[in-house]
Amino acid sequence: DASGSTDIEGTPCEAGSHDPLDDVNFLQDEVTMWMYSILERNWPRLIRKVMSEHLNFAKVIADQLSGTGVQVEDVIEAERIMNDEYDKWEKEDILKFLSRLLELSKPIIIVANKTDAPTAEENIRRLKEKYPLVIPASAQSELALVNAAKAGLINYNSGDDHFEIIADDKLSTKQKEALEYIDEHVLKKYGSTGIQEALNTAVYELLDQIAVYPVEDEHKYSDHKGNVLPDALLIPRGSTPRDMAYCIHTDIGDGFTHAIDARRNMRIASDQELKQGDIISIISNK
Repeated sequence: DASGSTDIEGTPCEAGSHDPLDDVNFLQDEVTMWMYSILERNWPRLIRKVMSEHLNFAKVIADQLSGTGVQVEDVIEAERIMNDEYDKWEKEDILKFLSRLLELSKPIIIVANKTDAPTAEENIRRLKEKYPLVIPASAQSELALVNAAKAGLINYNSGDDHFEIIADDKLSTKQKEALEYIDEHVLKKYGSTGIQEALNTAVYELLDQIAVYPVEDEHKYSDHKGNVLPDALLIPRGSTPRDMAYCIHTDIGDGFTHAIDARRNMRIASDQELKQGDIISIISNK
């Protein structure tokens, strides 16, 4: 809540009375302490093993934190800010290391909601000064615009920087004022409501995913029921048709024989890297 009108417990409070930076700090501290609790109970034993058996510190720590999704590369990078006298690390040293590891392995997007509130602008500026990825947003504005579009009152697609009124005679004075407010205080000021931008940034940048479209009929871009582009799969960038087959179903992956690029109407190699927006027909003998 960039307006500062929701406290740390999630309870509404006077706008501007709560500092949203406290919310971010609280979350980061909680996750860091969670990771610390995983390491702390075995830390002496792990470090003795690393030191006595000359094991790779990064691999040992990554294995211990495997359930959190931490990679060896993240540990290696986080370790750069520390000394290698692991047996002399105190709690503060471990927390410093884990804080850096969290930044690398779990990058966050701060979606600064309620940007239209007068108290939000200064808080957004402060958030951007401290954190690398802050997206101003107004969920209430997005909901209002989407509902108005569904009702046939405006033309609007999520992520747009504007909307077009197409049924002026059906809008009440209150609705017109609300749309004018959104246009002036959200769209013109920040370029969008921020909701679609936040989703796109999370999926395509931080998670490094691409969207591909599996079809059964490569000519009609449809499934066996005739539904055109019935599904979209989010898969890691660098995935191949065989990887995609396994994402659909294990049996389809096990029985994978080849794939067809529907846009080009041609067979593609099983190890070819897929691209954003590819429409693919998977051929499987299962």
